[in-house]
Amino acid sequence: MNVNDFYQLPDVDQAHLLTGLATAALARWDGDFTAPQLVKFRENAVFSVHRADGARFALRIHRHAYHSDEALHSELRWMSDLALAGIAVPPIIPIADGSLFVHVGAPGVPEMRQVDMLAWLPGAPIGSSEEGLSCADSSSLGLYHAVGRLAGQLHNVSTAMAFPLPFTRHRWCAKGLLGEDPLWGRFWDMGLLTAAQRALLLTASEEARIDLAALGEPEGLFGMIHADFVPENLLGDGDRLHLIDFDDSGFGWHMFELATALYFILDEPDYQALRDALFAGYRSARPLSAADEAMLPLFLFLRGTTYLGWLQTRPETQTAKELGPMIVARGCALASAYLEARAVVA
Repeated sequence: MNVNDFYQLPDVDQAHLLTGLATAALARWDGDFTAPQLVKFRENAVFSVHRADGARFALRIHRHAYHSDEALHSELRWMSDLALAGIAVPPIIPIADGSLFVHVGAPGVPEMRQVDMLAWLPGAPIGSSEEGLSCADSSSLGLYHAVGRLAGQLHNVSTAMAFPLPFTRHRWCAKGLLGEDPLWGRFWDMGLLTAAQRALLLTASEEARIDLAALGEPEGLFGMIHADFVPENLLGDGDRLHLIDFDDSGFGWHMFELATALYFILDEPDYQALRDALFAGYRSARPLSAADEAMLPLFLFLRGTTYLGWLQTRPETQTAKELGPMIVARGCALASAYLEARAVVA
């Protein structure tokens, strides 16, 4: 199959072919497994599988060329180190020779794919990118206090960690966010933007470059982050939160992490209280100064540009079709709010 043939297929047909690849990949792990069942298909295709002894696992087929082998190995090693430090993340299930992932091909899929297996964690997502929080209003403040505390604990562990070398991950830095070729795409080229919206985003980007240059990358504010603290990646399990999907993890500002945790709940009626609960939870684990908190409009704007870039490079996906108008409107609103906040400070 020609590469373009596969990527021009509807999502359901791509998922069918990747299910065949998942079936082939399971042969690399010890044990008898049930047929893989697709549970998520966005960046990666994630399948649920059960072993004969009843244990459940997540089998991930990675998007082609998103991560090098070294970068994926770094992600899995970091997850293992976080688990050892008490952060509730999925255990990694290596194959018999100790390899953390494998390369597998299958008919109809034009490239070899990286595939790994993780233990399935208990609990359910606290919400989704499309629909916001799923919990009752009465419990959401306590929940977001716990989300903030988890973020602070993760940043504490990462700040103190000695990373094994080589260690390669994304850099959610000024170049990765606002360079000529941002990590997730040239957001200003998104087809849904009007000329006025594009001009607004570019104006805000110029000011953001100035602010990021002044901020720098001090150790206390910049380091390894999860970079995808969205509701669907936080699993509520009684009084405990589990954190999944480290695919976007990399080096970035801690406030970028907190902005990500807030981006998809901006329309919640009690957003201000949820934001305050998130910050209070973070401060219960790690210092967060008033100056740090004041940078939230900057990092919400930057988070918004990444989602615009993601959709700009994947206009054919169902996610882009469903969320595109909202992402554009929110990105422009965040650009305006950032410029207004900056004008007040100035």
